Amino acid sequence: MSYLDNPTPVPGTYFFDGKMAPKGYGLNKMCYTFNNKDARDEFLKEEMAYCEKFGLSDAQKEAIKNRDIIGLLEEGGNIYFLAKFTGILGLNMQDVGAIQTGMSVDEFKAMLVKAGE
Repeated sequence: MSYLDNPTPVPGTYFFDGKMAPKGYGLNKMCYTFNNKDARDEFLKEEMAYCEKFGLSDAQKEAIKNRDIIGLLEEGGNIYFLAKFTGILGLNMQDVGAIQTGMSVDEFKAMLVKAGE
């Protein structure tokens, strides 16, 4: 069963669908560039100028400035592309999962281990 069959959201998740794709296009395109060290360095040198190059909305720029991962998801960020941005911040996917669920990183990791048993 897909979420299309049951559109009730799972707490802490943000669906990236046809509605979110155009909303997050510039943001995700920008995050993709972070695969390249020169792009990461350029971003860190002048973050808002780099965001402007990709046409980010005011809400997206504000979320970038505030390191608001949830806000970026709400603004059309795809977690796979946002992982490139969170990597610049020194965060990994367990850190992001903890942010999404409101748990500490240790609690989130313990939940994953228990789910895998």
